[in-house]
Amino acid sequence: MRTLIFITALLLPISAHAAGSDFDSPPKETKTTKVCKNGTVWDSTSKKCVSASHKTLDDETRLSAARELSYDGQYDNSNKVLAAVTNQNDSRVLTYYGFNNRKAGRINEGHIFYTAALKADPNNLLARSYMGQGYVAEGKMEAAIDQLVEIRARGGKGSWPEVALYKAIDTGKGYNY
Repeated sequence: MRTLIFITALLLPISAHAAGSDFDSPPKETKTTKVCKNGTVWDSTSKKCVSASHKTLDDETRLSAARELSYDGQYDNSNKVLAAVTNQNDSRVLTYYGFNNRKAGRINEGHIFYTAALKADPNNLLARSYMGQGYVAEGKMEAAIDQLVEIRARGGKGSWPEVALYKAIDTGKGYNY
């Protein structure tokens, strides 16, 4: 049965990226990655880097900054910003903690956060994709394919998470933009 799922998952065609998601393209580089240091965030009101817990920043701004830092390879700085988000059980926060740990080489810790993200929101396709990419890095292709099948079953066919995981499975390595 696993062989059939594997063959089916790899042979199904993939379509273009789904439109309308903030996660369909890399985050735009801002002064947070260009200027700010040590987990601080650019505050457009004061025109300077401020602590991630600064009162002028809301959680969406913090999450966007953490995502930007993650994709810039600043995993520890991203984690500092994530720590300032009010709801530490938010599936998106847990997803980026997982991403940061996995990309920093702490794959087991990454999986712990992805599991928590999926417990909070089983339809978090990005967490499923990143978890699957972690499995690819570990050589656990069946587990990666299981996540690909779940993404598709949850309406993610053609989405960025599906395409990224499909390419990781196809090439045998994680996929970046």
